[in-house]
Formats: sequence, structure tokens, C-alpha cells
Amino acid sequence: MKCKLLVIGAGPGGYVAAIRAGQLDIDTIIVEGGRAGGTCLIRGCIPSKALIHAADKFEQMTAHASDGHLGISLESRPVLDFKATMAWKEGIVDRLNGGVEGLLKKAGVRQIKGWAMFRDAKTCDVETKSGIVTITAEHVILANGSKPTELPFLPFGGDVLSSTEALTLTKVPKKLVVVGAGYIGLELGIAYSKLGSEVIFIEADTRILATYDKELTAPVQQWLQANDITVHLGAKASGWKDNILSYTDKDGKAQTIAADKLLVTVGRKPNTEGWGLENMAVDMTGAFIKIDKYCRTAMKNVWAIGDITGEPMLAHRASAQGEVVAEIIAGKKREFNPNAIAAVCFTDPEIIAVGLSASEAKAEGIETVIGKFPLMANGRALTMDAGDGFVRITARADNHVIVGIHAVGPHISELSGEFALALEMGARLEDIEGTIHVHPTVTESFAEASLAALGHAIHI
Repeated sequence: MKCKLLVIGAGPGGYVAAIRAGQLDIDTIIVEGGRAGGTCLIRGCIPSKALIHAADKFEQMTAHASDGHLGISLESRPVLDFKATMAWKEGIVDRLNGGVEGLLKKAGVRQIKGWAMFRDAKTCDVETKSGIVTITAEHVILANGSKPTELPFLPFGGDVLSSTEALTLTKVPKKLVVVGAGYIGLELGIAYSKLGSEVIFIEADTRILATYDKELTAPVQQWLQANDITVHLGAKASGWKDNILSYTDKDGKAQTIAADKLLVTVGRKPNTEGWGLENMAVDMTGAFIKIDKYCRTAMKNVWAIGDITGEPMLAHRASAQGEVVAEIIAGKKREFNPNAIAAVCFTDPEIIAVGLSASEAKAEGIETVIGKFPLMANGRALTMDAGDGFVRITARADNHVIVGIHAVGPHISELSGEFALALEMGARLEDIEGTIHVHPTVTESFAEASLAALGHAIHI
């Protein structure tokens, strides 16, 4: 087979690139070894958020069954049919998977299901159910994604789970130990705690969510404490045998914990092995494929997007890169140079980080002003029983251009788009102040934070 564009990987980077290329009348083939949608849709973002939503519902109903809540009480505790919950989750995945395949077909993209092995930069052999298919292309987009990092002394298998297996369980474990208190571990650990598991975290760092500042993570830490979830900080796992985890605590003392399941979430690594990358003559930067602002690799007409190109490993970054590359191949003038990419942690409460914090700005020599507004002063947040948290804006002191927006609170992830838009458009504090925000909504907290930075907040 021959084509102008060959896309490897049908995740959020690859399928967006292929769809946009098809819309631009580029003859495109996309190869995917699994199901269209990639890690995000099939075994990551979507199924985990479905599980988190179900866990929230179960926790809320359980609260109504005790002393009652919000004046609502249930005569008995809710009953969890976890197999049915997971079937509901899979129904969502199936629906979205079918939607992606339908969109690829609508755009005229040829889909090949199989594993690609590159002979050289523009030719690969794809192992399909019906045999080997050889594809030669003028352009190649590598969108191979990433996979969970496996510790050599805690190999995945049996009762040792990666995030993938944690999303396919059919029974809620009575006791779950999570190695790693980053965003993946905390999202899944908190969800399983709400579903009834006794959850314990083992984290090598001295605090949870080490990539976020302490002010943002403090409400999550408080939630863990309020719900009697043990977090061993400065602790290092060392082995697993007969459902007993061995680790050293912060004082260097050997300890053990027995558990039904062990979830290992110590990060993700790029999928760069097993498909002939070494035959493509591309440059690397550490474990990642090196690209420029156009997502070009060192090999002419070979492009790379998404997790295999480095941090941040976020689906929406991959999608944006995919669209840019497709348009460049079509002859349009594009580059991937965003002002900021929002990152969201779906813990309880949720966290948003866009742009620079005050300390990061200071490190870059930027003098700043900061405005912070607590959600407990926001009427809509209180009506949703969601008053924990805040919105914080960091802006330049000289011209009030916003350089960072951070927030923590229940349901706060839905504000991430507005925050990213503000930074992408180079908004100043006065722009946010002058935008009339609907009342009553949580977004009013964004306007109030800008007023606080200007020195005249109304509601605090």
C-alpha cells in the first residue's frame, strides 16, 4: 500500500492528525495495534473518569444513608454491583471507540489494525490478522503514546496492577496499596476508597503530587486525612511476595503491608521500543523523540507528536500537535507554540494548573501580583456543597498580563478551558475584571481573583 501520510497510533494525537489530514484531502492511512482511541479513551482518561464519577455517586448515597445529608436520607445503605459499574464504564468506552472509527471513515482515512514494524523511515510492515501488509508513505506521523512504568522489583502481573488493570477489575479489593502518590495513583486510590477499599499510599517523595505547589495540594491532603487514608511519605517500596509489600519508611526502617492488590503508579514512559524506531534515523532527547516547534524529527517528513515527544504527557497536547502537523503537511503555515497547556488532576478536590506559579515566575525574574479567591465565598459553590478550595491568579506587576492560573476545588476542572483561553490570548487582569461573569456560577471566582490581584475584591 502507498499513501501520502501514514499515522502510527490511533490515540488522541494520531486519530486527530488523521481526521484533519483527511479533511484536507490528504491520502491517509492510520495503523493501530489495539482499539482506536488509544490509552486515553480505552484504558486511561475516559474509563478512569467514569470510575471516579461512579465512586462519587456511591460515596454521596452512602452519606445520605447514615445521618442524612442536605435533608435527604435513605433507609438503607446503597448496594454496589461493581461488575455492572464496570460494564457501564465499558459501554462508554465502546461508544466513543465507535465514534472515533466513524469519524476516521467519514474523513476518508484508511484504517489498518495491526502492529507496525519499520524497515526504514518511510516503510513499515504491519502484522494484521490476514497477514503482513507493507506500507510506504511520503510523510509519517509517529503517535505511539506511552505506557505505565514498571519497577523491576514489582513487575506487573497477578495482584500487582498497573493503571490499566486497575480499570478492569470486577471486584473492589478489600485492601489496596498504591505505590506512588502522583496524579494517577491518587485519582484511582481515592476512587477505590470511595467504593469501599481500605487504601494505603507509599510515596518516595516527601509530599503528595510533588509537581504541584503545596498550597494547591493541601486540600487534597486534608481530604485524605479526613477519610482516614494512610499516606507513607519518604517511603520506598522494595518487593512483593505472597501479597505482602516490603518497603522502607522515612526513617529507613524495614516495614511490610499485606494487601489484596498492589497498584503501581510511578509514572509513564514513551512507547519507543518494538516497532523499529532504531531504523528511522531520528534524534532523541533522553527517552523521547526530539522534535522542533513544527513537530519535525531529524528525518525529513517524519513527524512525532504526543507522549513520545516528552512532557507534558497530556491527551489535549497530543491532539493539538496532531492538528498542527496535518495542516503543515497540507501546506498551511502552522507551528506548535502554545502559551500554556492546562493540566488537571481529578482528585478530591480537583486541581488545575495553567502557566507559572509565583515562585516559578520569580525564578524567571518576573515580578508578580497575586489574587486569590476562596470558593467558600462563592454562592454557587456553596449551593453545590463544594466550598473547599480557591482560585489563584498570578500576573506581571508591571502590565498585569496573566502568567499563571491555579485552582483547587470540587468540579473545578470545568474552568480549565477559560483559564487556558485567558493565557493563550494574553489576557490582563483588567480583561477578566471587565468580563461580566454569570451569577451564580463558580466562574465568578475567577473574576473575583482578578479583582483581588488588583486590590479591590468585592466579596472578600
